[in-house]
Amino acid sequence: MMVHFPIGLLLVALILELIDWKRKSTGLRDAVNILTWIGVASAAFSVTFGLLLSDAEQSEGQTFEIHRWAGFITLGLAILATISLRNANRNIYRALLFVTVFGVSFAGHYGAMITHGDDYLTSVMPSSVEPEQEQSNEDPADFVLTNNGALNPQQVQDLNVEVRTILAHNCYSCHGEAKSKGDLRLDSKEAIMKGGENGVVVVPNHPDKSEIIRRISLPKGDKEAMPTKGKRLTEREIKVLKYWVEKGALWPDGKQKSIYRVAALEPRTPVLPAASGDIVQPVDRLVNAYFQKNKIAWKPAVNDRIYIRRVYLDIIGLLPPPEKVEAFVADGRPDKREQLAKELLNRNDDYAQHWMSFWNDALRNDYSGTGYITGGRFDITKWLYASLEVNKPYNWFVKELISPTKESAGFIKGIKWRGTINSSQRTEMQAAQNVSQVFLGLNLKCASCHDSFISDWKLADSYAFANIFADTLLEINRCDKPTGKIAGTKILFPELGEISVNASTEKRLRELADFLVQPKDGRLYRTAVNRIWAQLMGRGIVEPVDMMDNMPWSEDLLDWLASDFVANGYDMKKLIYTIVTSKTYQLPSSSVKEASDIMANDYKFTGMVRRRLTAEQFSDAISTAFNPMYADSAVVYKLLPGDIKTRLPFPRAAFVKNDPFQTSLGRPNRETVSTSRTSQANLLQALELTNGSKFTTTLKQGSKVWKAKYPTSDSLVTALYQKALGRTPLEKELAAARKILGPAPNEESIQDLVWAIALVPEFQLIY
Repeated sequence: MMVHFPIGLLLVALILELIDWKRKSTGLRDAVNILTWIGVASAAFSVTFGLLLSDAEQSEGQTFEIHRWAGFITLGLAILATISLRNANRNIYRALLFVTVFGVSFAGHYGAMITHGDDYLTSVMPSSVEPEQEQSNEDPADFVLTNNGALNPQQVQDLNVEVRTILAHNCYSCHGEAKSKGDLRLDSKEAIMKGGENGVVVVPNHPDKSEIIRRISLPKGDKEAMPTKGKRLTEREIKVLKYWVEKGALWPDGKQKSIYRVAALEPRTPVLPAASGDIVQPVDRLVNAYFQKNKIAWKPAVNDRIYIRRVYLDIIGLLPPPEKVEAFVADGRPDKREQLAKELLNRNDDYAQHWMSFWNDALRNDYSGTGYITGGRFDITKWLYASLEVNKPYNWFVKELISPTKESAGFIKGIKWRGTINSSQRTEMQAAQNVSQVFLGLNLKCASCHDSFISDWKLADSYAFANIFADTLLEINRCDKPTGKIAGTKILFPELGEISVNASTEKRLRELADFLVQPKDGRLYRTAVNRIWAQLMGRGIVEPVDMMDNMPWSEDLLDWLASDFVANGYDMKKLIYTIVTSKTYQLPSSSVKEASDIMANDYKFTGMVRRRLTAEQFSDAISTAFNPMYADSAVVYKLLPGDIKTRLPFPRAAFVKNDPFQTSLGRPNRETVSTSRTSQANLLQALELTNGSKFTTTLKQGSKVWKAKYPTSDSLVTALYQKALGRTPLEKELAAARKILGPAPNEESIQDLVWAIALVPEFQLIY
């Protein structure tokens, strides 16, 4: 309320000043002067006490910062306005007074947002719609809220699920298993009814006497309001909790229904929609059904130049040679795209060299870094390369990682960190976390420290799973504090089988591997096909790819791909072939305005999401189009098959140790599992490409070679465009390049031209 007083005074002063502007009244002018001085003094008072109040209530956030600085600036303007009263020029005073009134109003608006919420203004507008009205047709519990009689068991279940969902999203962080402020927990019926150190919080049938209802109903800014941090409960959420208490704080009998979506474990083979016209492949028929449901029209397929570049980069990670591009464009065969995909997939070494990066990220395999000095980390490079080269069936691939040979043991051994570590990072727990994340699309990291806030997984589940990898049973540590309890030994999904508790670690791992790769473990194979789809299409059918309990945009497509993958002998190359030869893969790419749009709940699939070249793809593209980025000595030959030198076309970036250049382009350090890379450009990348020594050195070295090989500007530009972009330059591009190069190219001008082409979207993006 403090801000209203100076606003009122200064506004009145402004109005009187505008009247005096016409009438030239000495009395009015004196009144304006007095009001201005009082208004400025009260504004200073408001700013001072506002700061004291914010410190007392520990206010923070963007809204508070805007409010604070607007107050400072406006106070300064007000002081300038009073100083200008001494000037004979009233026009300056009037301008400053006008800006000051606007500034005080602006600061006051943001102050009201702090105390009353961001929607304090729009919520009272006649046109505003209450949240319950907006959601009345979408939420099954809305029907329950209108029921004044007794609830049937299903209605009790629906209401209880919604109540627990509200509490989980808003209250568990402070009143849950990991943290119980005021000795109050809200994550079970017994705990809620028990209350906290200040007594009971729920009085069944009496919301007016229930402390929890009083606290959540208090205005934002009240010291007793709950939640104390984050977003306030919506009007509808408060209404649901009041209704629940009014009905007796009902809790259903029997097994408690999960408040989180849990994807089915078992496989499912959906019935394929009928073929229509040129939509005959199963992937396309399923996508067509999705398009029809969402009123999305098919777009024409991309042209041959875009397709060959896209499929080359996706299958072997390299740019297509100019002669291959021209031959493909001239090829008149109707099945030439299918034949190209087969040809590339049969290039076993090129395929393995490209997909090494994908699996290195996922399996936390690198060539240096934490743990190598102390012998606490072991690579699986030779095993991984050989597995990809021979296209090892995925079920055997998984089995050899979980029940490992000596060459493949590095994955589940994890990193033995130096010194004291958190109990959730001991190697057995790392194995449990990594296996569940990579192969099951399941995040156990939260549940390795305490019961998860985002799923039904409990701390005991994580330790029981970790015990499969442990030589001795682990004591459960909650938030790194020993509990004195010893976990059992159990697979995450008991439906798959029972682990022999007293067996050796080696036998337990064999059992785990056998159980996980069974055809009835639909989750394993859904997770695998979703990862490959995301790698090729820029976005998974389920996102994020490590949260497979999330809703897929097409459940039928995901299930069909997984069942077809199993039916085809767990063949990764056949899976990739199925995707890249589909009409769906050949749709034009689309872009998103914000990275978060890809994860949005209302995401609509329209085709491939446009992607930036990975660090390795960009490095290899520069190497093939202009000059090798890395010397032969940079390749980690000692970790690779003995004859790898004869198989590498040049020193590919996937086989050199990470460096600042590749880090800036998104290559992770692989000390933790990384199952996706961001495709967004960032400042670090821009700085590295403009000022980084690695790229600059490559351009300098290459310019010498190109100067000697291409003495004329036109021949150099034509060759560069063909190698880098797979086409000849347009006339306007040729003219622009001539200006850069001059009549006779020199080394500096060649560097400038290559740098410019390397930064254009056509080179950096997969369209």
